[in-house]
Amino acid sequence: MSDRKLILLSALISFGLVLPPCGRAQDPPAKEQTKEEKKQAEKDRKEREKRAKRLQEELASPYKKWMEEEVAFILTDEERKAFLALSTNEEREQFIEQFWLRRDPSPDTVENEEKEEHYRRIAYANERFASGIPGWRTDRGRIYIIHGPADEVESHPSGGAYNRPYEEGGGSTSTFPFEKWRYRYIEGIGNDVILEFVDPSGSGEYRLTMDPSEKDALLHVPGAGLSDMEASGLASKVDRFTRSDGTHLPTTQGGQPMRMNQFERLEVFAKIQRPPAVKFRDLEQLVTARIVRNQIEFDYRFDFLRVTSENVLVPVTVQIPNRQLTFKNDQGVHSATMNIFGRVTTITGRVVQTFEDVVSRDFPESLLEASLKGASVYQKAIPLRPGRYKLDLVIKDVNSGNVGVSNVVMPVPRCEDGNLCTSTLIIADQIERVPVKQIGLGQFVLGASKVRPRMDRSFTADEKMGVYLQVYNLGIDEASKKPSASVAYVIHKDKEEIQRVAENTSELTGQQVTLEKIVTLNGMAPGKYKLEIHVTDNIAKQTVTSSGEFIIKPAPKAAQKSAALN
Repeated sequence: MSDRKLILLSALISFGLVLPPCGRAQDPPAKEQTKEEKKQAEKDRKEREKRAKRLQEELASPYKKWMEEEVAFILTDEERKAFLALSTNEEREQFIEQFWLRRDPSPDTVENEEKEEHYRRIAYANERFASGIPGWRTDRGRIYIIHGPADEVESHPSGGAYNRPYEEGGGSTSTFPFEKWRYRYIEGIGNDVILEFVDPSGSGEYRLTMDPSEKDALLHVPGAGLSDMEASGLASKVDRFTRSDGTHLPTTQGGQPMRMNQFERLEVFAKIQRPPAVKFRDLEQLVTARIVRNQIEFDYRFDFLRVTSENVLVPVTVQIPNRQLTFKNDQGVHSATMNIFGRVTTITGRVVQTFEDVVSRDFPESLLEASLKGASVYQKAIPLRPGRYKLDLVIKDVNSGNVGVSNVVMPVPRCEDGNLCTSTLIIADQIERVPVKQIGLGQFVLGASKVRPRMDRSFTADEKMGVYLQVYNLGIDEASKKPSASVAYVIHKDKEEIQRVAENTSELTGQQVTLEKIVTLNGMAPGKYKLEIHVTDNIAKQTVTSSGEFIIKPAPKAAQKSAALN
């Protein structure tokens, strides 16, 4: 091999283009991973898989479509970050409701005009601006959805001859199809906002542009479409391509309006595509205050009792601590009044049920201090069909004007015929029979019994705890024409069974049974317990279990001292 070839081969090898004759170059030995590094790598891999799985779930979620299509142009960056941080569908549904409430110009009415107008704009954009892609995705569609119809529209759907205005250099030229939109005023941007959309490809897709010369079809044709100064020899068309303001406009005689300034145009171009500011700042502040720090905090719960396979009775129970109410003294009687408003809507926003009540509490001077340690309980029973609903609760203290608000998703379950199922388990501090004339009437009345839930499910050992449960769709014996079921009440503490009571309900006459039981808590140490009720249908050979937790609190100090003295 000649010296020249050897030199060339050595150079190629040095640059890594040719491997030496001995074979592939050896890589440096890989560093052996420690156990900790391997453990961390495996943890990172699992985390990546979890993230990928969550992302896959999001891709199939209607909430992603809501965020990226339905409100993509009016969702602020802060709202987008907050929405992406949510972890449950219930939280997302509540977010969507609050999103539209912030923008509702008349929150006291059922209709949300802002929401209806937004979806009308989307429909119009899809019909009017589609061009191979949905109309809402186009530049014209985006601006129309955000800012609505322009006050003036100058349309040139076929382009053609065009006389430039003086700020564009004057003279005549020929243009591509374009539209010029003028808004007299846009909040946050200013007066006399002019936007241009150009279709240089003739495909029907108009692009928003910052350069008014983009519509000039003769821009790159020498000697054609000259401006006034270019036609008179005072300027050259070549000068258009040396401008530093981002346009290819001809040189103009005299000055230009301020809106033609490059920085003004850039600012308008940026602002016009931002989500609009929330118009009703007072509503925004009110909603934010209600979400973050309600002036009145209250507890609520809802139970489900089957009426038929297509109807469910939903008692909504609300408890307000008396210390949060404002009492006024009138001749030795202290009174507080609350206005309670509730609204049940479908997930799509259709109002299904509303209720309003005025609740008053009166205490004599001697009992006021003790009453402030207690709470006021209110209940409203609502008939609903199985499905998912949103429940809005608003409580106003009339004397102080303070307001408390809660918004929650309420999934009403379905109990199909033929399947053994139960109502929700109600742990109550009061279960008693009502007179015949009051059956099914009034607060806390379920059938023939008055059942008042203990909201915090906490009792002292000297109290009695009520348990209420309805069981549906028991099987019927063909010979006796009667059902047969066994019931076991089991109490656990720290996963250890401490009490079990079994009952036989063979004397039943129908497919539905109501279980009412008073549980004595004497001898139970303070702590958290779990009650399970196992119902076995001896005919259909089905078993269903309903459970709920309760707490035994230490006895009050005064009671402890009295017990010690005795």
